[in-house]
Amino acid sequence: MNGTQRRMRRLFDKTSGNALILALDHGANEGMIEGLGAIPSILEALPTSKVQGVILNKGLAKHFSALIPADVSLIIQMNAGTRHGSPSYNKSIVCSISEALRLGADAVSVHVNIGNELEDRMLADLGEITDEAHQLGIPVLATVFARGSQIVNEHDSSLVAHCIRIGAELGPDIVAVPYPNNGDAFRKAVEASPVPVLVTGGPLGQTTEGAISNTLRGLESGCKGCCIGRNIFQTKNPIESMEKLAEVTHKNIIKTDS
Repeated sequence: MNGTQRRMRRLFDKTSGNALILALDHGANEGMIEGLGAIPSILEALPTSKVQGVILNKGLAKHFSALIPADVSLIIQMNAGTRHGSPSYNKSIVCSISEALRLGADAVSVHVNIGNELEDRMLADLGEITDEAHQLGIPVLATVFARGSQIVNEHDSSLVAHCIRIGAELGPDIVAVPYPNNGDAFRKAVEASPVPVLVTGGPLGQTTEGAISNTLRGLESGCKGCCIGRNIFQTKNPIESMEKLAEVTHKNIIKTDS
């Protein structure tokens, strides 16, 4: 068993086989949005949270990594962009693997948006980061969205299925994608993926209940957990929201449509 495989095992609960990953890297893209001040208290609650990993940008990792328990993986976000950029879906590398390791990273994360004029460069970045990370035994989480000038509905099942397939084809160890709103291409792509698939929290304005519903549907489709951010830290009670999502993720409760 190599280093990447050993670290991958820590990203999934031993009992359920699933993962709850907290994405707390929104500040770089969104600015000082509501809920970012809750991040320290969320991290302090991790010892009893059943969370397997936390995604932070390198600045917050520098200041807050001491709050993350040793059995919870620190995942450093490797690229970033801002909503003010032109285009807003651009992501550029802002951290090196060596810097991530100095900060204590157990894994790294790369965000890729396809369906736009910059996808070639973002895909190349994913390939390079994956190669370098694997040389050092570091797992890579790829969050892949269909987002850009060529995309009408980023939650279309066939587009989300393509995002999953990019994770299968280009070498990352985990792929996180939004749950789609139509069709069965999603389930087929999850079943065919050789790497675990996580569902993200959903569109802007999604409620915690909506995120839970997405997670349940994702689990029913074969996903191995979720990667959630604003539907935890922007809620009235982030700790309670985190606990609810952990219960759903690890008990693998399946709810069918009524």
